[in-house]
Amino acid sequence: MKLQNVLQILPQVKLVGNDSIEFLGITDDSRKVNPGDLFIAVRGTVHDGHEHVQKAVEAGAAAVLVERQFDDVVCTQIIVPSTQAVLSKVALAFYGNPQDELVMIGVTGTNGKTTISTLIYQVLDQLGYTAGLIGTVAKRIGKEVISSNLTTPGAIELAKDLAAMRDAGCSHVAMEVSSHALKQHRVSGIHFSVALFTNLTHDHLDYHQTFEDYAASKQILFNELSADATAIINMDDAYGSFMAQQTKASVWDVSFKAESQNQILKNDSSGLSIYFDGSLLASPLVGNFNAYNVSQAYLACIAVGANANGVIEALAQQSGANGRLDKIQLETSVQLPFVFVDYAHTPDALENVASTLDAIKKEGEELIIVFGCGGNRDAKKRPVMAAIAEKYADKIVITSDNPRFEHPEAILDDIEKGFSTEATFERITDRPKAIADSIKKAPENSMILIAGKGHETYQEVEGVRYPMDDRVIAHDALKHRLKRIELEKEAS
Repeated sequence: MKLQNVLQILPQVKLVGNDSIEFLGITDDSRKVNPGDLFIAVRGTVHDGHEHVQKAVEAGAAAVLVERQFDDVVCTQIIVPSTQAVLSKVALAFYGNPQDELVMIGVTGTNGKTTISTLIYQVLDQLGYTAGLIGTVAKRIGKEVISSNLTTPGAIELAKDLAAMRDAGCSHVAMEVSSHALKQHRVSGIHFSVALFTNLTHDHLDYHQTFEDYAASKQILFNELSADATAIINMDDAYGSFMAQQTKASVWDVSFKAESQNQILKNDSSGLSIYFDGSLLASPLVGNFNAYNVSQAYLACIAVGANANGVIEALAQQSGANGRLDKIQLETSVQLPFVFVDYAHTPDALENVASTLDAIKKEGEELIIVFGCGGNRDAKKRPVMAAIAEKYADKIVITSDNPRFEHPEAILDDIEKGFSTEATFERITDRPKAIADSIKKAPENSMILIAGKGHETYQEVEGVRYPMDDRVIAHDALKHRLKRIELEKEAS
């Protein structure tokens, strides 16, 4: 990529040095600079890339994109008011602007992003489109699955992913768009054909500080839509109308209020039946919250031109994303507790899944909830989640989630503050033990919700990710319980 191409897309720029350079690569990590690269110094919440400009030059950077001039650096310098604001546009240009050759579908909101984007990908894939998926659980390029580290990748990684999808023949991309990504300009330069808003609830205030900033960050996605785009918005959420306030796009409302005539006809352990927008939708997913997810995925597929009948047929066969109310079960005639693993790590998400299981549990069944809260994240939600668990559960086990750099016991102390004096709960800090003990001791006629980590295959402690998967632990615990029952039968 030639320097002149970079200069053309920057609105305010000062150049110091040679203007005839051609870059071989692009990076915002000084540790990954190769000779001939363009190094972009970004001021982050923890680290400032400007502190590593000299290191990048010593590693062979052909030029640096910075916010201030470095008099002691012998290298071409491109100076702009905000490197973070232009990083995405520069990265996309370096990879040939792949977004312009893809139909981009963005999903934002606190809860439901992963389920909706996965459903959209699954439906389009089944209908014969070569689609891409970018999200929390995984990235998919057609049939290829790639591990994912962030809900929305960094700007350079995202541009590279979109280029790979274009080169693999993808026509459509469904992606989760986080509030962090929007505020940090990671998706600037991407023109979304369809944008969806799910809901806005208590989360990420450790980063945004205020709920108003959190909401405003989400709104960016809709404010930047063009007039030929479609905004699919959950108008039953208190912030639905706020998201639509300034958008130029056509707004398609999603609502299940009485005046909408949309109805949830069935919601039980076998799935959902929904009358929506004049059509009958069926899904194996359970819970009223999933009625919104299914309906929004349906509209998104219609918005990009998919056949309505084909979408309805495909949706009925899709199970959505891993770790979203996953039922862990064994093939056996022996009665065992029903075990569900879910990613619910916010108050609203826990309320949704717990109320769903409470609604479908049979008379005499107990609901046991095993959950924790992540470290170095918004601590205010910890007692709130405790109160929600107490509201629905007959028994509660609080345990570690991802402690990160906080002491696990301190996190549990915060959770405990939300329980009333009547709460029935047990405290088991070791998460695998908490899960195994809950399954071992649970009555036959019980449902166990293991909440917080869902699809994650690790536990993060002191900056290290140790292998751990709630689904595997739960499955093994069920096998141990079944084996014990079989041995007892043989002994008798």
